[in-house]
Amino acid sequence: MGDAVRRLVATWADRVGTGVDAGLGVAGDALELAGGVLRAVASPGGVRGVAVEAAWLAAHTVLYPWGVLEEQVKPDGHLRAYRTDHLPPRRRGLLVSAMDAAGTPIVLVHGIGDNRSAFAVLSGALRRRGFGVVHAVNYSVLTALTGDVRRSAALLGEHVERICEQTGSDRVHVVGHSLGGLIARYYVQRLNGDARVRTLVTLGTPHQGTLTAYLVPTSLTRQLRPGSDLLSELAEPSRPCRTRFVVVWSEMDQVVVPQRNARLAHPALVVEEHRIRDSGHLSLPVDRRTLHLVVTAITRSDDNLDHPIVPGPGRYGERVHDPA
Repeated sequence: MGDAVRRLVATWADRVGTGVDAGLGVAGDALELAGGVLRAVASPGGVRGVAVEAAWLAAHTVLYPWGVLEEQVKPDGHLRAYRTDHLPPRRRGLLVSAMDAAGTPIVLVHGIGDNRSAFAVLSGALRRRGFGVVHAVNYSVLTALTGDVRRSAALLGEHVERICEQTGSDRVHVVGHSLGGLIARYYVQRLNGDARVRTLVTLGTPHQGTLTAYLVPTSLTRQLRPGSDLLSELAEPSRPCRTRFVVVWSEMDQVVVPQRNARLAHPALVVEEHRIRDSGHLSLPVDRRTLHLVVTAITRSDDNLDHPIVPGPGRYGERVHDPA
């Protein structure tokens, strides 16, 4: 691991230049990053965040074998022709007040080396709040370690088509954690997935790459390095995208380094950004603030947004919010 860290720092130095100035720049950036993380951890919320991260890691380890099993799509009769008499009060309330949101499938896409168990808490919470179809996609550990984001995005597209066919829905919402957010973004932005995806919520996704990708030299992690061919392709100019992006990132993320690389800015995308100060990377999907942001994002009316197809300045809108 020590050699890997040294290679990471050396590569970072190569990217910013050579000589004394480069060394000072790397040291300054490293101190800035370390200081930000330490401030987040040292706060009362940070102490709680570290405890939650550790607790969720332990629970997730237990749940992981269960998550290997594929989840079947359960259309629930597409909300049983919108009858409400059989529904619990909370679900009945959502169906009455936001019928379209309640009936639109929610697709959950996990991160690298993980499986659908990452969403055990989030999926249950969404179902309890009245969303009729919540489906977590699995892709194999082998694919996660040696695969390709482009290929995974194409497979996600096929999965979304099957869900739409089985539920009768024209659109879906997608929530992607870590690598899952990048896979979903590629599908939406480069494979015309915006025709299917109404809202894409990314949680701790390395939109601008992460330096930790230098620690494991695989074909997939090379795509996650800052400045990779994949990330350069996503940064290229593209047609306006019809999907609304909601980006959630944490100042205490220990996987996306620097943490600000989980932010997203692109002139063709409508992006709403939310910063959480004190959540670890793994526990972002179980954070109560994340649940609130997901529910808010997928129940918001599209009528209240500037549509990205409208030409002219202001097409890209970014709103930053730091949940309490």
